[in-house]
Amino acid sequence: QVQLVESGGGLVQAGGSLSLSCAASGLTFSTYTMGWFRQAPGKEREFVAAINWDGNRINSADSVKGRFTISRDSAKNTVYLQMNRLKPEDTAVYYCAADYWGSAYAGAGEYDYWGQGTQVTVSS
Repeated sequence: QVQLVESGGGLVQAGGSLSLSCAASGLTFSTYTMGWFRQAPGKEREFVAAINWDGNRINSADSVKGRFTISRDSAKNTVYLQMNRLKPEDTAVYYCAADYWGSAYAGAGEYDYWGQGTQVTVSS
């Protein structure tokens, strides 16, 4: 049974930082591209960042380039999202997702498994 469990969300002031983690189990981590998506109230889910199965290809949304960094630790079956210089518009539920042998440029529909999400709230 595949499980993706996000953690690290919370409330932070604008300009601050948060680090999200997503622990994966029940799958062969090294064969999955891992992605982060987010969904704000009343908006569609949007892509944030992805890292491919061997870690040598990273893709990120223009809105977070230079502020957010995605990484993965195969020894811990965990993917991370370091978020710096947070803005109120980054407020959303953040979801971790896994795509079997996927591309770092894949859309949300390509992903096979999803976590339950973690809330990130940035106050102004």
